[in-house]
Amino acid sequence: MSDSRFQGKVAVIGAGLVGCLAAIALAKRGYDVTVLEYRQDPRLQSTTDRNLRSINLAISARGIDSLKYVDPELCQRLLHDVVPMKGRMIHDLDGRQKELLYGINGEHINSLSRATLNNDMLDELDTLENITVCFEYKLTNIDWSETKQVCNFTNDKPSKSFDFIVGADGCFSTTREQMKRGVRMDYKQEYIDCCYIELYLPPGKNGQFQLTKNNLHIWPRGKFMLIALPNSDGSFTVTFFAPWKQVDDLMISETKVKQFLLENFPDAMDIMGIDSTVQEFINNPKGPLMCVECNPYSMSNGSGILLGDAAHSMVPFYGQGMNCGFEDVRVLMELLDKYKGDRQVAFNTYTDTRFKDLVAINQLARENYKVMSEKVTSKWFNLYKRIDEAFSTLLGNKWLTMYTMISFRSNISYSDAVRRDNRQHNIIKWLSISGLVTTTLTAFLYTMNSRITE
Repeated sequence: MSDSRFQGKVAVIGAGLVGCLAAIALAKRGYDVTVLEYRQDPRLQSTTDRNLRSINLAISARGIDSLKYVDPELCQRLLHDVVPMKGRMIHDLDGRQKELLYGINGEHINSLSRATLNNDMLDELDTLENITVCFEYKLTNIDWSETKQVCNFTNDKPSKSFDFIVGADGCFSTTREQMKRGVRMDYKQEYIDCCYIELYLPPGKNGQFQLTKNNLHIWPRGKFMLIALPNSDGSFTVTFFAPWKQVDDLMISETKVKQFLLENFPDAMDIMGIDSTVQEFINNPKGPLMCVECNPYSMSNGSGILLGDAAHSMVPFYGQGMNCGFEDVRVLMELLDKYKGDRQVAFNTYTDTRFKDLVAINQLARENYKVMSEKVTSKWFNLYKRIDEAFSTLLGNKWLTMYTMISFRSNISYSDAVRRDNRQHNIIKWLSISGLVTTTLTAFLYTMNSRITE
């Protein structure tokens, strides 16, 4: 959709998932787009520093609908390799498994490789004539002005000037740091006490899945857990999460790591292979998890805006990081269309309307760690879940579970989902208390009547 109202040169800082989608969406509107990435091209065999996070992606309605909004055919091409996941499969210490479905109507989320998706999106950039991709361009600073924004780089790379900047350069965003010089920005960064380690579960004979294919597998153990997401080749990307001190204490010896894994995840070790897993546990990188919040997301004159992790990095426990970033792109494009390319109005409106949603999903992501590692084994949690789902079955769209609203309803904002869920929670709580009071009063009256009769 080329339109004379959408003209000018734009720099997209960062060639990750959100940066790629933003570049495609802007290019389809007619902008001259340059994508600037400080890393090497990850598609090249010679690339040694891909530096991609390894936790598998779980794409759901918000991400899929945003891809379709940008280009339905693009969406179909990019999602060729997904593996549907219809629910969580919970593994207890004795190897027993219990499935907790995500949706009451057969809805599912989808597992896919971050690296594969990123490479496919970079291939898509190469097909568009008005997109130029520049690798090994590390941004150092931006000279902001009312007309042109000048980007400066390391290693004697020539400076480049643009009409506006889109910062999609991750949680350690240089674009965000440069925006702080020109706008009064509230900023909060927080590392949570959780380390993650990528492990690997290979495919079985003839590429067969050694666990049920269409589930996200979880071994919840209170303060720590193991999860496994399927890949299309029959393997699973396995990730261990635990507090940093616990991981540090385990690193004392191979024997301690081996004993820990065998005691807590015996069924997983049977198929992963204990010796290889111990080596992976000790030698693979130990990743930190960080949350970022800021406000506003844009320069007031429309010269720059932040999207994705640069604006709202979140922990991965609700599977919404990429979905939310893709939704950022869709929301921004809708505003640019609505205001006929007026960046100043569109960017400022984006901040005003998007902030409450991004704060809401950031908080939900934090809280869901406890759900995955502890609550899924709680009788009270599962009883509440069944009551919640029963109301959803009876009342349809008037009552939707939180997970359904977040993962399967892209037309419900994050903040509205939280508001609706709080109201529903209070109703269930009130009904539970009322039921308890009624039962207690009935028992009391029955007892008193029996005494009078006697």
